[in-house]
Amino acid sequence: MSKALILLAVLASWALTAGLRIYAEHCQLLDVPNARSSHRIATPRGGGLAIVLVVLVGIAVLLAFGAVSREFAWALIGGGAVVALLGFVDDHGHIAAGWRLLGHFTAAIWVVVWLGGLPAIDLFGLSLDLGLMGFVFAVVGLVWGLNLFNFMDGIDGIAGAEALTLSLLASLCYALAGDLVNASVEWLVAAATLGFLFWNFPRARIFMGDVGSGFLGLVLGALALHAAWQVPVLLWCWLILAGVFVVDATFTMLRRLQRGEAIHQAHRSHGYQIASRRCGRHVPITLGVVALNLGWLGPIAALVAVGRLEGAAGLIVAYLPLLALVIWLGAGTSERTG
Repeated sequence: MSKALILLAVLASWALTAGLRIYAEHCQLLDVPNARSSHRIATPRGGGLAIVLVVLVGIAVLLAFGAVSREFAWALIGGGAVVALLGFVDDHGHIAAGWRLLGHFTAAIWVVVWLGGLPAIDLFGLSLDLGLMGFVFAVVGLVWGLNLFNFMDGIDGIAGAEALTLSLLASLCYALAGDLVNASVEWLVAAATLGFLFWNFPRARIFMGDVGSGFLGLVLGALALHAAWQVPVLLWCWLILAGVFVVDATFTMLRRLQRGEAIHQAHRSHGYQIASRRCGRHVPITLGVVALNLGWLGPIAALVAVGRLEGAAGLIVAYLPLLALVIWLGAGTSERTG
């Protein structure tokens, strides 16, 4: 992807986010603080639509110039559009959790069908072809990925910073693995997210909303699946790079399920939310996530990409300290006690 197109994507996302901020204020599309919020003032939401539009149009342009395959483009455009539409409607009103989940599974199935299912997984020297079970795992994984991105989008800049660093670090892993994967869409996602972040960090003047967080979660998951078809070890690289979000969201959900809580209800018991309250600010926590991605998860994923570390072993090494961190923070504990 050329530097000119990357710059154009950044500028387009920045301008669209500015326009969406005006639109949200005019329509009173605001996140009003409540007992479970991590912010203190009413803030416009739905700015993630800028990311959606830039990425979808960008993919269409890449397809027109033959820079991406038809199957890859349709997987992202179709699945991404469905999730974004659901998020857009939910940002403007409310969609019952059951209908949202049905839409998420529909989008995930669309993506997996177009990408051809789950490729064989390299596991400690073995190549495991899971067949139909792999298809099911891929669909469930995409649905969880898009929802965990939504769950983790709770403080200024965190979801955007995660998407930006994941996209760039994944592109680096592609190069280390032999540059066998076209990273055009990864760069497009990074550029669109960067344009949005100018309005969302260090102080959020507009929130991403479900329209953006769900879209990014699905698209990043689809990029991981596509990369795995080209170079199987890259699936492990993506899972390692996403470690902060995966560990915090998954551990928190399991703790809440253990207490019989409805996991779709809003709460403030993720590790990053507890950390931001202890710190009294959002910025250090978001920067901490970036530091973990760049200083811990990125190097481990790089070792896996060049074949110096087995994928599953790298995942375990990467996740164990993160698990210890969220346990220490008290992630998933009752908000009355944690």
